[in-house]
Amino acid sequence: MSREPLAAAPPAVTADPDFMARRDAARQRISRLESGLPDRSEWFAAVYAAAGGDPAAVPWADLEPKATLVEWLARHPGHGEPAIDVACGLGDNAEAMVAAGYRTTAFDVAAEAIGWARRRFPQSPVDYVAADLFDSPAQWLGAFGLVHECYTVQALRGEMRANAIPAIARFVRPGGFLVMLARFQLEGSEIAGPPWPLTAAEVARFDACGLRRIEERHFTIGEPRRAVPQIFAVFQRA
Repeated sequence: MSREPLAAAPPAVTADPDFMARRDAARQRISRLESGLPDRSEWFAAVYAAAGGDPAAVPWADLEPKATLVEWLARHPGHGEPAIDVACGLGDNAEAMVAAGYRTTAFDVAAEAIGWARRRFPQSPVDYVAADLFDSPAQWLGAFGLVHECYTVQALRGEMRANAIPAIARFVRPGGFLVMLARFQLEGSEIAGPPWPLTAAEVARFDACGLRRIEERHFTIGEPRRAVPQIFAVFQRA
């Protein structure tokens, strides 16, 4: 398994000079939803609804695919392999996957996100689907040569968080890959969320789901007033 040390990575950029100001304001509004909407599916739906069509109001929407995914796809083109993007949001990662040659399904629990993605990419061959990770179609189980998980588990807590890891892993077919990106924290540290970064023990739970970790990279991304540790890991099912 390859491992790389912590290194700095640039933040996502946008041509809109007011984008980050609107995002900061949205984060303050969203934080107030935590106590009022403990159900995560309702919370996600409320975030998208309150955005009013402004992607700056969706904190995880970068309007571009993750650089870690793009780099991995350049090394592993799809050649028609089936792939799925977990909690796809506004669709940028799914579009990168289909552009790399994967026959891509992308789902999100928030129907608002799926509608938004379809409007952004009206000619896309990606199959955008509103679906629940914990009640996904039976034909998805063990069906995908590539599963992409980006920032989903870190948005959950408690039993739902614990159950999300095997729920994601079960999409990977024999020989297939799980490509994962998440915020990372050291064991014993406490970070007020959301999001709640993954620990090494939580990442290791993917290994316990019949997957073998073949690549791991730690780095940081810059955010205003802080650097945020990240983990990028690739797993393969035997």
